[in-house]
Amino acid sequence: MRIYEELYILKPDTAEEDIEASVEQIRQIVTTAGGTIDKVDKWGIRKLAYRVGKQSEGYYVLVQFSSTPETVRELERRLRVSDIVLKYLTVRIDEKLKWLEKRKKIREKRAARKPAPAPLQPAPAAPAPAMPGEPAAPVPGPAPEAPVANS
Repeated sequence: MRIYEELYILKPDTAEEDIEASVEQIRQIVTTAGGTIDKVDKWGIRKLAYRVGKQSEGYYVLVQFSSTPETVRELERRLRVSDIVLKYLTVRIDEKLKWLEKRKKIREKRAARKPAPAPLQPAPAAPAPAMPGEPAAPVPGPAPEAPVANS
């Protein structure tokens, strides 16, 4: 079993029951082949980057599922022959998820090796500025050295 994302764009004038039927058809294809549907997101009508089949908008649907490659071929075949589908894209994401999990483990291991940062000490408060006409307050610090006489 592999994890896939299927993003497909339907014609914007497609009726709501036809959209539901297309999602249900995908669900039926995947579950019949022994796969599982993980997530279905209906993004709604969005503007296309370029015109497709005289359409400048489309209804976007994203489906994440787990199945075999043969199921994906059947799914793409059905989307290709459907009249309401403008475009579709299938992406295998299990490799990306494995890579992200591996990076997360490496990051956690590195964080465990690092010593904990020392707590920050509050900075000493700066003296308030002198009022006009008042002598400036002496700045705390090392005492000025007295001049040494040469003999």
